[in-house]
Amino acid sequence: MRACGYPLAFPAFTWEVRANDRNYHMQFKKKFALCLTKKKYAGNAIKTAKYNIFTFLPLNLYEQFHRMANVYFVFVILLQTFPEISTLPWYTLLFPLSCLLTIRGLRDLIDDIVSMGWSERLWVLGVGPGGDGHFRWQKWRDICVGDIVRLRKENFVPADMLLLCSSEPSSLCYVETADIDGETNLKFRQALLATHQELVSEESMAAFDGRVICEEPNSRMHSFTGTLEWRGETYSLDSERILLRGCKLRNTDVCYGLVIYAGFDSKIMRNCGKIKRKKTKLDCMMDRLVIIIFLVLLVTSLCLAVASGFWARMFQEKHSYLSALYKHTTPAQQAFFNFWGFTILLSIIIPMSMYITFEFIYLVNSFFINWDLEMYYAVKDIPAKARSTSLNDQLGQIEYIFSDKTGTLTQNVMSFKKCCINGTIYGNFWWTQQHRHNSTSLWPTADHHGEKKLDFCDMTLLEAARRDSDPVLREFLRLLALCHTVMVEEKDQLVYQAASPDEEALVLAAKNLGYVFLARTQDTITISELGLKRTYKVLAMLDFNSDRKRMSVLVRDPQGTIRLYTKGADTVILERLQRRGPNETFTEMALDRFAEETLRTLCLASKEVSEVEYSVWSRRHHESSVLLQDRARELDKLYEEMEQNLQLLGATAIEDKLQDGVPETIQLLKLGNIKVWVLTGDKQETAMNIGYACKLLTDDMEILEEKEIRLWVRSQLRVLSPKDKILHTGEVLKEKGRLWRRLACCKATGSQDRGSLVEKAFVDLATSCQAVICCRVTPKQKALIVQLVKKHKKAITLAIGDGANDVNMIKTADIGVGISGLEGMQAVQCSDYALAQFSYLQRLLLVHGRWAYLRICKFLRYFFYKTFAGLMAQVWFAFHSGFTAQPLYEGWFLALYNIFYTAYPVLSVGLLEQDVSAKKSLEFPELYVIGQQDELFNYRIFGVTLLHGVSTSLASFYIAFWAFEDHVGSKAVGDYESFAVTVATSSLLSVLVEVSTDLPFPILVQQQMFRDCSPGLSDTIPNASLNALTDPYVLLVVLLSLVVNTIPSLTIHLYHTIMGKTTTQQVRAVQGLARRGSASCQRQCPGLVRALLVRGRVRFPREATAWTVVVGHVTSP
Repeated sequence: MRACGYPLAFPAFTWEVRANDRNYHMQFKKKFALCLTKKKYAGNAIKTAKYNIFTFLPLNLYEQFHRMANVYFVFVILLQTFPEISTLPWYTLLFPLSCLLTIRGLRDLIDDIVSMGWSERLWVLGVGPGGDGHFRWQKWRDICVGDIVRLRKENFVPADMLLLCSSEPSSLCYVETADIDGETNLKFRQALLATHQELVSEESMAAFDGRVICEEPNSRMHSFTGTLEWRGETYSLDSERILLRGCKLRNTDVCYGLVIYAGFDSKIMRNCGKIKRKKTKLDCMMDRLVIIIFLVLLVTSLCLAVASGFWARMFQEKHSYLSALYKHTTPAQQAFFNFWGFTILLSIIIPMSMYITFEFIYLVNSFFINWDLEMYYAVKDIPAKARSTSLNDQLGQIEYIFSDKTGTLTQNVMSFKKCCINGTIYGNFWWTQQHRHNSTSLWPTADHHGEKKLDFCDMTLLEAARRDSDPVLREFLRLLALCHTVMVEEKDQLVYQAASPDEEALVLAAKNLGYVFLARTQDTITISELGLKRTYKVLAMLDFNSDRKRMSVLVRDPQGTIRLYTKGADTVILERLQRRGPNETFTEMALDRFAEETLRTLCLASKEVSEVEYSVWSRRHHESSVLLQDRARELDKLYEEMEQNLQLLGATAIEDKLQDGVPETIQLLKLGNIKVWVLTGDKQETAMNIGYACKLLTDDMEILEEKEIRLWVRSQLRVLSPKDKILHTGEVLKEKGRLWRRLACCKATGSQDRGSLVEKAFVDLATSCQAVICCRVTPKQKALIVQLVKKHKKAITLAIGDGANDVNMIKTADIGVGISGLEGMQAVQCSDYALAQFSYLQRLLLVHGRWAYLRICKFLRYFFYKTFAGLMAQVWFAFHSGFTAQPLYEGWFLALYNIFYTAYPVLSVGLLEQDVSAKKSLEFPELYVIGQQDELFNYRIFGVTLLHGVSTSLASFYIAFWAFEDHVGSKAVGDYESFAVTVATSSLLSVLVEVSTDLPFPILVQQQMFRDCSPGLSDTIPNASLNALTDPYVLLVVLLSLVVNTIPSLTIHLYHTIMGKTTTQQVRAVQGLARRGSASCQRQCPGLVRALLVRGRVRFPREATAWTVVVGHVTSP
């Protein structure tokens, strides 16, 4: 759709669905490629498997050869097929490449089989009506748009459907959406009143000819806009009427639905986009190193080829009697062929077999995380789970942790603790179990409904509720029982199903105080007020969302009075009050007091609505609800009009306790130089006090005032260059009287350059602080903050959360950790690692993460060392073979050197290396800094490793060359292949001894393996290997090479031990200096440590050595 040449901003409402009319939908086609067309209305068949029996091999190979390394090796193998330039047998590279492709192919196949099994697990459902007006059984794949589907309890919904009716009163339908969003609590959907009353039999279903007009298929899971036209009437449709594919029907015997979107048009399939593959820093570095090695290989081959051309010309001039051998070639041609020959010969230095070993090491290290009993949560039988097997080493390099608060740092088990009603605060903790027993007998309904006992009770409040003489208290408790979306089941007792723990805590509080929520229908709510059952008619439900920050319900009480009940955040409720008197002022003070006690607060308000006002508002509400364009905006305007001139009833305070071990974990992480940021939607005071409770903030941190911040910002804006980056507009808190009030500050107006300066100031300040708390932030803003740090600081980030609102943050961070909490499993499903408790994060990072980084780094060092030490002898041999690309070693030795002869030591390092125990890793968290600074593997380490390997190969080659030059052994061993075996044995034993200095395991197994296999190294001269390795003279040469190669390394190890440079000794020294330095600093500079407190904007520091910043209201640019 276009207007005046420009695309419209709203979606196209051109999707028309006619019930029981397959022929109508089949006639429509749409273009999808050039002149090709396909059906507009997709079928319900979904193929989730990537491969089948015919496409697996070609498609998987196509995907694998998108890796440039694999393309390079195939190129080298093709070069080996030309006899003129081939210097190695073709199998020297084909064998390891085949192993790598096979391992990865099998892994992809197994993953694909798992996904294919999911798509086929349920397929039989009743679809109809048929030609005779009865339902018939069909598979999922045969369902079409416009069909009416009958679902029974525990069935999965096969397509996106409009709920027509159900067996429940008022056609309610209870669904579980765990497979969609991970939420385990039940949600309800409700059919239209018209379809609920009219579609009561199979005959009426067969005659149903309604027409749905709605938006085109899209990926918005929680949004749907459309209308139903039937019998001359138009009815509004929204997401509350839709059953999404993948939902599970619960607590509902039968329901009927009209298929709106099928197959790949369904919302869940529209959300199945590709997830960007995360790569670790070591992965990226390895890609660059492989390119560097390849370029060095080409330069070396070119130099040797040029030398071979000069040598050939010199040889021909000096030995003219051999001219017959060169009459068909020139020195230039010989140099050209030798270039490719050297390229093939040295290609095995590119560590292809490293990728094979990588796959195995990453997999086993992931198993170590899964098997760790110290991260097993026995209370709920939840082990730690490494959902990604390729990020383990990056766990040892984390610099910033971004954590949700509710359910991550806290238990997400809400407990109603205090309340303020009509200027009185209730909530005491002195009462005894006897008081508790007495209080439950104040009204007879309490035990009958089997409520949970509260942590809260105040005898004054109980008596006031029993007397029922305070109208404000009555309305307060009535609001708690009416204004919510909780569902109730009555079994032996009332069981509440709430969308959030907050709502359940409030409804339970009302129930324990005598106002019991009993039942809900499509248009009524029934409650028991001090034993008297009352039914309220629901006129409208004004839904909660993150922008409104409140919800309301408009009801008509049994006396016919219309009342609006509203609950929400204090910032939105207080500004909509009719008046501000003493009670309102006292309530604001109470809210601040509750926040200081780390309690979650809500404001409650109500008002009476006249019949005239309601009738006008209701008519406009109906008109807006059937709009196809701008429906949400018009409804928000109407809600805003209704929620004005409210009367404040009071405020509630709910406690969300810290999880066990959170303060200790944060302290350990801070000692490991890991900065923890808390991103929460709570108000600033609550977030601050949680920060103090978990020791993220400390008492010696000073809060800076706004005047100092303004001066700092202005100075930075003058200094910074306009080329620097972007931050978003927001607010700063200014100290005033009781606490803080919001104040617009530093708004980025004008050009984008000014916003860039503000962003630069924010990044520089926040990353220099010890901790940051961002309050009042939305899920999208959480991801933006993570992205900001990644972009400007190039730091490794970890995000941890437990709810659907944390998914964006988890996906954006380099490492995502999901907490298996009470808000479902969506965070876990989108995470790289899953934990049951925040406290397990210390072991995941400080133990498993550090060990994984240590193992991978040492593995890389030793792998490159052994590759250069063993195979660089080919280059030295070229100087003594006329630069003819003659291979020194036999082909099978070259093929098996990396994947067999030297595999055991480096694999042992990659799997089992531990510099210190797990206990010591936690005792000395400062050890973690090594990974953050890339100290164990970097370009300098690679250069040293390269020189070490080259020196080992030089010593092994030239000691053997010197021994074989003028001397032979007792058995006249002096041939070329015996020389090759001597060099190979010297290099191999030097590598094994070098690696074994870091291993607690004997290497005799590997040496014996080499000894048993070595006779097969050469087939040209029978028993050449056996003759060489049994000759005393050759063995002495090998021993001399071994001593020369290992003495320097052993000397360095001994020096580090004597001088106290082992890991634990260094950490003890650093720890002692840090403690003495910290104490000295505090004595000399008291009050120097400052805390930066910001809500929406950043408070900038003066001279401070350790800062903490608390920010919030970070909005999109």
